[in-house]
Amino acid sequence: MNNNKVVLAFSGGLDTSYCVKYLICEKQLDVYTAIVNTGGFSGDELEGIKAKALALGAASHTALEQTQAYYDRIIKYLIFGNVLRNNTYPLSVSAERIHQAIALAEYAKSIGAGYLAHGSTGAGNDQVRFDLIFQLIAPEIEILTPIRSQQLSRKGEIDYLAKHGVNIDWKKARYSINKGLWGTSIGGVETLTSHQPLPETAYPGQLSTTSPRVISLEFKKGELCRINGEQMNPVRAIQTVEEIAGKYAIGRDMHVGDTIIGIKGRVGFEAAAAGVIIKSHHTLEKHTLSKWQLHWKEQLANWYGMFIHEAQYFEPVMRNIESFLEDSQANVTGEVFVELHPYRFVIRGIKSEYDLMNSDFGDYGEMNKHWTGEDVEGFTKILGNPMRIFKQINGRLYD
Repeated sequence: MNNNKVVLAFSGGLDTSYCVKYLICEKQLDVYTAIVNTGGFSGDELEGIKAKALALGAASHTALEQTQAYYDRIIKYLIFGNVLRNNTYPLSVSAERIHQAIALAEYAKSIGAGYLAHGSTGAGNDQVRFDLIFQLIAPEIEILTPIRSQQLSRKGEIDYLAKHGVNIDWKKARYSINKGLWGTSIGGVETLTSHQPLPETAYPGQLSTTSPRVISLEFKKGELCRINGEQMNPVRAIQTVEEIAGKYAIGRDMHVGDTIIGIKGRVGFEAAAAGVIIKSHHTLEKHTLSKWQLHWKEQLANWYGMFIHEAQYFEPVMRNIESFLEDSQANVTGEVFVELHPYRFVIRGIKSEYDLMNSDFGDYGEMNKHWTGEDVEGFTKILGNPMRIFKQINGRLYD
């Protein structure tokens, strides 16, 4: 498309602020900024971002509300799969970027834009996520990446903006913060090292409650539906857990992982709701699913999380895995009790009509009711046959 209309993914941060000025001043384009709200912004925050975009010179700004769709398409399955990247990170930004890119590409097509732009650097994952989704959904639209193309530092961006009358406080711009329904990521000076922790002040959420508290989370077929007995839709339930557990500064950690482009990356995050919900859901599954359901769920969920991280959301196998994960949740219904403390939480127990511990077959470590000691002796002998055969043939069990 040969027109001057460019849709820019705009968060209001340093990188995207630079992009607005650069695309206007250097490329002479009409910049249509758009922010995709995936649950990380209040109404007042969205209005502030709009005001900032227009003050920078954007021809238009729009907020694309996608929180419910984000949950339905991705977050639901991350909960079903108890997905944690490298057993640590709940894919807060990885999953968010995929859905944001989809919404931005569809919006650009709807207004007939000739260009799509984003503020990703050339050293991270987001550039691949945005580019790949844009190419799949809107292959006719040219992609512009000012930060990546010029290999700019954050200080360089600040200096450029200052030349165009936009002053940014370096201290406030030191950290790159991305907030959404499923958590907040924090990148900055310390995350570029392997040994320095983020300072307390870098986290948007601060410890404000210290008295221990017990809350209950109720799931129906794997989806969160009640908090402390109050019924609500899953999105509101996630937000409620975040509001409660976030006051305890729960869910902070540092993720170290392999990027799509092959280098190691380190990022801080806080995700109180994701941490509490995933652990609660997983505990409920341990009571309500069979051994082999749990085993194969873990394998497929690990693949699902990896493919989300690697921008492979539209790979057809993802729909197959989603079908498996959803089917596995038929009996994942019940209530989980969680005790909150500053910086940590404890799962106290569960109640469920599908609890497989409630059978009368026996009490673990105490009493067997549906088999005899002789049954176990015979079972154990058969179970050991393959190893006895190996020993007989080889004359040893191990070197």
